[in-house]
Amino acid sequence: MKTRIITAVVALAIFIPLIVYGSWPLTIAAVALGMIAMGEILSMKKMFLTSFPAIVSYIGVAIMVLPNSWLGFLPSHITRLFAMYVMVLLLLLHTVVHKQRFSFDDAGVLALGMLYIGIGFNNFLAARAVSFTTLLYAMLIVWLTDSGAYLFGRKLGKHKLAPRVSPNKTWEGSICGTLLATVVLAVYLYFFPVGYHNWGLMVFLTLLLSILGQFGDLVESALKRFYGVKDSGKILPGHGGILDRFDSMLLVMPALYLLGII
Repeated sequence: MKTRIITAVVALAIFIPLIVYGSWPLTIAAVALGMIAMGEILSMKKMFLTSFPAIVSYIGVAIMVLPNSWLGFLPSHITRLFAMYVMVLLLLLHTVVHKQRFSFDDAGVLALGMLYIGIGFNNFLAARAVSFTTLLYAMLIVWLTDSGAYLFGRKLGKHKLAPRVSPNKTWEGSICGTLLATVVLAVYLYFFPVGYHNWGLMVFLTLLLSILGQFGDLVESALKRFYGVKDSGKILPGHGGILDRFDSMLLVMPALYLLGII
């Protein structure tokens, strides 16, 4: 627990100034986090982090994460989508060259990882581009839901939420975490309006986003269970990897876009 707390304090001391300042430092940080997260998927698949598919997947994540204003180096007729297609095509071609060591399934996992991680962090930057209060709103949904689910789950949890995927999560913790996030952010939205100019609608969307964030956590838990690992990585002592810390955000941030909040 001590290691977990120290890591959290140090991480927040670095992360909070970045999201407050925004601009290019946050963009670089988001790209770096995305590439590290991609590396964690490669590690779970026991693939070399410096192999050709790994390098292609890092480039693909970077292309997906970077805002449009940073992609001016691409020829005018090449869109982000087409550039991403080229990365996927390279992975598919690699299945032919190294068919014994790199399969179509491997290419599919890396392509999915590039989209999953890249779009998540891209919308993270998009939320900050709207405003600091918008990004903080989304992050508070995740933090409060996770914290509430953990604390109330330990005290009140009796009924398992998804025992085959994440045995420690409970229905009581899940419900209390969502209620905590919704109530606190209802107050936040009253003083710092975000998204639609309808307070009641935003509170309802907050509830939905809190639930979705928990699905993000379960998706990552299912990924780890499939590959037989406890944590996605070890970069954050006591917390695991980048995917472990950003799993909920990777679903919540794109949902902000789909809901028209960013």
